[in-house]
Amino acid sequence: MHLKPTQAGQGVQWVRAGLRTFWRQPLALGGLFFLFIGLASVLAYIPTLGSVAALVVLPAVTLGLMNATRLASGGQFPMPSVLFAAFTHGKDKALAMLQLGGWYTVLFLLSIAATMLADGGTFAGVYLFGHDITAEMVQDPGFQLAAWISMLFYVPLSALFWYAPALVFWHQVSPGKSLFFSLTAFWRHKAAMLVFAVTWLGVFLAASVAVTLLTVLMGGGAFGMLVAPVALLLAAMLFVSVYFTYLDAFEEAVPPPAP
Repeated sequence: MHLKPTQAGQGVQWVRAGLRTFWRQPLALGGLFFLFIGLASVLAYIPTLGSVAALVVLPAVTLGLMNATRLASGGQFPMPSVLFAAFTHGKDKALAMLQLGGWYTVLFLLSIAATMLADGGTFAGVYLFGHDITAEMVQDPGFQLAAWISMLFYVPLSALFWYAPALVFWHQVSPGKSLFFSLTAFWRHKAAMLVFAVTWLGVFLAASVAVTLLTVLMGGGAFGMLVAPVALLLAAMLFVSVYFTYLDAFEEAVPPPAP
């Protein structure tokens, strides 16, 4: 794979492209993201196996959202079936994507297991099994350290899998090699990726301030009703913008279809 050179400022352009593309087809792209969240919620009701299954299919669903963004940016309307494209384009692609999901699951569980050294498994219970979180738990130094350990592992894990689903699906790269190329591209474009992350953080903070001000104007009772939908919409836009980070990363990247 041949990498494109990037400038730090492209991180802002990726965010803008994601926002612009989402609002061209908010019902389609938002609906696909909420479908993904709904499926993950259903799987979460299955003890242990449900959480593992959600992790295994995460790279495939990420590819589905990238593919939906690609179609939407080309003026096409992405149908719900696009979300499962990784499993409908031949046995080889499906198996490769499941293998990639298996690697993701193993590495993610190892990162969660590392947090058990800090708090004895409290953070892992919340994250994996949906245990209730309390104020005392959040204030516990061990729990806070576990959260930091999780974040420390999540950054390189994200770098490993950021481009991997696209490389496996669109470029027929083996799962193992896709992790290497993804990590290499992420590192080579680290300045733009940092700006991308900081810009999205700014968007989330601005939205939080806007929701807070709106709830104050409405009497303060609507914060709980607004914060979750707004957070989910922003998360959907974030996933949409991932495609544009891929598009500018590789010379052979699959562009949007012609209008």
